[in-house]
Amino acid sequence: MAKKRVMVPAENIDLSAVKYQQEEIKAPHLTGFFLKLFVWIVEAPIIGSLIISLLKKQNKMTQLLRNTVIPEAPMFKPEFPPQEPETGVVVVDEDGKPEDRVEVALKCLPNYDPGTCLNGEASLSFRYWKIRDYAYAYRSKIATPSMVAEHIISALEEFSNKKPPQPLLLSFDAKELRNQAAASTKRFEEGNPISILDGIFVAIKDDIDCCPHPSKGGTTWMHEVRTVSRDAVCVSKLRSCGVIFIGKANMHEMGMGTTGNNPNYGTTRNPHAPDRYTGGSSSGPAAIVASGLCSAALGTDGGGSIRIPSSLCGVVGFKTTYGRTDIGGALCDSGTVEIIGPIASTVEDVILVYSAILGASLADRICLKPSPPSVPDLSVYESLNVLGSLRLGKYTEWFNDVHSTDISDKCEDVLSLLSKNHGCEIVEIVIPELHEMRTAHLVSIGSECASSLSPDCEDGNGVKLTYDTRTSMALFQSFSASDYVTAQCFRRRIMYHHMEIFKKVDVIVTPTTGMTAPKIPPSALKDGETDMQVTAFLMQFIIAANLLGLPAISVPVGYDKQGLPIGLQLIGRPWGEASILRLASAIEELCMKSKKRPASYFDVLKSN
Repeated sequence: MAKKRVMVPAENIDLSAVKYQQEEIKAPHLTGFFLKLFVWIVEAPIIGSLIISLLKKQNKMTQLLRNTVIPEAPMFKPEFPPQEPETGVVVVDEDGKPEDRVEVALKCLPNYDPGTCLNGEASLSFRYWKIRDYAYAYRSKIATPSMVAEHIISALEEFSNKKPPQPLLLSFDAKELRNQAAASTKRFEEGNPISILDGIFVAIKDDIDCCPHPSKGGTTWMHEVRTVSRDAVCVSKLRSCGVIFIGKANMHEMGMGTTGNNPNYGTTRNPHAPDRYTGGSSSGPAAIVASGLCSAALGTDGGGSIRIPSSLCGVVGFKTTYGRTDIGGALCDSGTVEIIGPIASTVEDVILVYSAILGASLADRICLKPSPPSVPDLSVYESLNVLGSLRLGKYTEWFNDVHSTDISDKCEDVLSLLSKNHGCEIVEIVIPELHEMRTAHLVSIGSECASSLSPDCEDGNGVKLTYDTRTSMALFQSFSASDYVTAQCFRRRIMYHHMEIFKKVDVIVTPTTGMTAPKIPPSALKDGETDMQVTAFLMQFIIAANLLGLPAISVPVGYDKQGLPIGLQLIGRPWGEASILRLASAIEELCMKSKKRPASYFDVLKSN
């Protein structure tokens, strides 16, 4: 009989006695025939339950969920204490027009010099075109949205002919794209662009509704049981700003994976190394942005699904505070850990897209009581003074627990630069109960996924899911109601620990992922794969922002010895988006000169 564990109240934990423990995952790495066999076994009536139960015991989940007495009450959704107002910010009206918020955000950006930007800075080996570059080119008649649309269509046709398939988009309509571009071009010809986002090309992840495209969630069948009659709330806001949607981007099926593997349609490749994964689940959005085909994309993030692929592909991925954006119209719109957020090639483009899509739903305003949304004012010199007052929390043992020291060394170098150039203070912190946090997140997101998908699985569609998704579902469906409640008790404890840390620091800093882009096993392309060791490294630093609903951003800071991108993650206080955006902008500027052109890159603005 297992021994009962009684936890002391969170406020009574002695942090000096907390010992960091590396996460040890015990699960097989499977592809091909052995993956199919494993799925057949775990879905079998009696033996399947025994195998899942054994795996849970080996990974210390059973003791944690069934034999632990937790003094805290459950927290079924993030609950935040009142927050101090951020300094050096401009508040935007979440009830106003999206294009008006974008205009406010535009005025908060640093001065724009079109000559330097469009002709290239001599000191930079490579830089992405920014939204303001496209806007200037359109207004100066250097290019039109219709011209850029043709370049994008040509590039996508090139991708569609690749063998084996590696699509960036799962739904694409060239005629629809040309129609949107023609309407935008006409607005520019008439001198009436709607906003700085007019004529800007954006991709939408396949689990977010965007008319007239279906939302498949990376499956082969979801669009057959769920029709799309209108845009998701965030998509609608972007459309009102004049954004052009190129289609629905590839993803790991139902968001249930961190690599981006999708045997249903083909696996999107990392633009920096085509034999490696993009990361997931927002694989297509990150790869499209990194390839230069779009200025920005929308993804969803319930377990790092924006930040992981952004880090692995060398772009910027932004997870807002839970409830800051309205998730209505996404397949995952009923969970407690997911958000919709932007992926872009630069921080300033993230700010512009974020300012358009922000705005909590009525239900979230009532229960979450969000602080007024704001953007950092980067247009004034005082912005640098605000940086100097920031205290950055670093849990060194956790920070250094990575697959390759290239990652921790590069991220450490950036922290040193922040300290030296801007006066940021690095504060050593301790985050207790990391294993409990990971388990609580897994049970939370897993139970919510199982609840959402169970009706379709019972209806016969479960067998149409990929083998790795079915493996995940077998685990998720094994969680009981008491497991879920226990996970929510842990959520309250972990929230307490983090709110105590934020009394001492302004931002928590970590590498975004514990490894750079993993190689794609050829045997994984046809039937998928399950590799929990890789998943653990990719999710090493991701969980707190999802379980607790905190804002977080991944910023590219350099490359490992193999030339693969490395991301630094900034985790902020509840509703503290502006602070981490300001810090991310400073980091981007410090790392600008090391930027490399991806192996797969398309210049759709100046393409001949």
